[in-house]
Amino acid sequence: MALNIEDYALISDCHSAALVGRDGSIDWLCLPRYDSASMFGALLGDENDGRWLLAPADTTATASRSYQGDTFVLSTVWTTTTGQVEVLDFMPHGNGRADLVRRVRGISGTVHMTQDLRIRFGYATTMPWVRQLKGESVHGLVAIAGPDAIVVRGPDLRAADHRHVSHFDVSTGDTIDAHLTWYPSHRDTPPAIDIDAAHAETCAWWRKWASCCSHQGPLRAQVVRSLLVLRALTHERTGGIVAAATTSLPEQIGGTRNWDYRYVWLRDASLTLAVLLSHGYEVEADGWRAWLLRAIAGDPGDVQIMYGLSGERYLPEHELTGLAGYQGASPVRVGNGAVDQFQSDVIGEVMVALHAARTAGVRENEFSWPLQRALMSFLEKNWRRADQGIWEVRGQPREFTHSRVMVWAAFDRAVRGIEECGLDGPLHRWKALRDAVRTDIETRAFDADRNSYMQFCGSTEVDASLLVLPQVGFCAPTDPRMLGTVAAIEADLMRDGLLLRYRTHTAVDGLPPGEHPFLACSFWLVEQYATSGRLDDANALMNRLLGFVNDVGLLSEEYDVTSGHQMGNTPQALSHLALVRAADAIMAGGS
Repeated sequence: MALNIEDYALISDCHSAALVGRDGSIDWLCLPRYDSASMFGALLGDENDGRWLLAPADTTATASRSYQGDTFVLSTVWTTTTGQVEVLDFMPHGNGRADLVRRVRGISGTVHMTQDLRIRFGYATTMPWVRQLKGESVHGLVAIAGPDAIVVRGPDLRAADHRHVSHFDVSTGDTIDAHLTWYPSHRDTPPAIDIDAAHAETCAWWRKWASCCSHQGPLRAQVVRSLLVLRALTHERTGGIVAAATTSLPEQIGGTRNWDYRYVWLRDASLTLAVLLSHGYEVEADGWRAWLLRAIAGDPGDVQIMYGLSGERYLPEHELTGLAGYQGASPVRVGNGAVDQFQSDVIGEVMVALHAARTAGVRENEFSWPLQRALMSFLEKNWRRADQGIWEVRGQPREFTHSRVMVWAAFDRAVRGIEECGLDGPLHRWKALRDAVRTDIETRAFDADRNSYMQFCGSTEVDASLLVLPQVGFCAPTDPRMLGTVAAIEADLMRDGLLLRYRTHTAVDGLPPGEHPFLACSFWLVEQYATSGRLDDANALMNRLLGFVNDVGLLSEEYDVTSGHQMGNTPQALSHLALVRAADAIMAGGS
């Protein structure tokens, strides 16, 4: 059975990613892209769904792990009764290949190691044909099935009941490498790489990228790690930013809220872009804008809320019945049905992010502003339309307040593009529409009796997404209406000191009730506290949230306070970017 979510560490080459368990098993790997079919899928089933275990044979061995500084090179130090070894796991960056390296280095004594390789292509539907590598001085296997092939070089692996195993000793000063490379099966087997050089170059690249971070507050280490996560989830060639590295990790054990997050949501990517921009990463902003222009080119009425890494539009949701699901939580889904939803807020997030890029010095090109004008023309005709909202409800469309506020933000940034940046457009019409949207929100989405904005027009419920209102400039954090909204959110949505997104028992989302606190929402509350003069409350909640980060600095989507475990897909871009914003707000509030 898969480990607890917090027991996994991420390694990435900015094209894909793997999850390495605390037990030394790689239980999730999709190559060559984040959204490729898995070859190691034990995370969503068991070891027979694919894994690569490399660990001491001594079952009493203990492990401590960390990244090598500001990198995604994972160091696991194993201590046994006979000695100590270090295992380095990393995906070499920048070589244009799909490689994964596992280097074992003897520290003291002698440690007997075991390796268990179970290759299962196509989400564990395909067991490959495997042969020994010929014509080289090192041991190796070549495995092929359909379009996929891998070569694994290293300690001699031998077949044993649909798996390949090896056993070897590592003594003080020894270095033994295992090296996996994916390649298209119609091509020749690629040569081995220089692992010493790959390790040095990969470490240097990550450290150089991290050194550009402009945050200098007391939480710099957590901010840098979170920014590194966002970079690790960004496809280097296309610029697309996936929401998480996994699919179908459940929001509740035994529940059905299991979704595929290995795609590019316009909302999450826009929010990530804004965070990267505010911390000195303008190059990523330019790359993401180029991705956006390609992805949504065409009729604005055809804009989707999410796309594939290269801008693919066809992402149908289906269930994989051959995988039992994470600790039995089914179904396992690939694709995402939300791709067909209308969510008016995403245009607002895009316009906010692109305006932030303008103010950071990223120049408009011949396509970028015309595209924004086209989006605004679409919004002019559709801003009153009910939608599925930020939480992608699968119930009936509503006039969600957060969505309506993001519509306001879209018109606001379009107006500011003209007034502040000298761009052309129908200034008076957009200003009038901006005012009309505000009036609609204030009259139809505000409950005077509770002194609070509500989840949607006519609702009596609140929603944690209302905490975004001051973030986009709709109101000040200290506005009496916002303070009233915060009080209502604290009263209705606080569970064990953390925030739910909304109360699921109302069935607004069309799904069975029940989920755990959503981490990004609590980070939004930290930001609200810090910007409204409640700095002590901000620090207290932030410290608690940082206690949920795992031993290598990663966060998933939700947290189960009762069991003390992370829940949902991991690592989650939204959780990490909200952490960064919260840390920024605390630093600003304390200055």
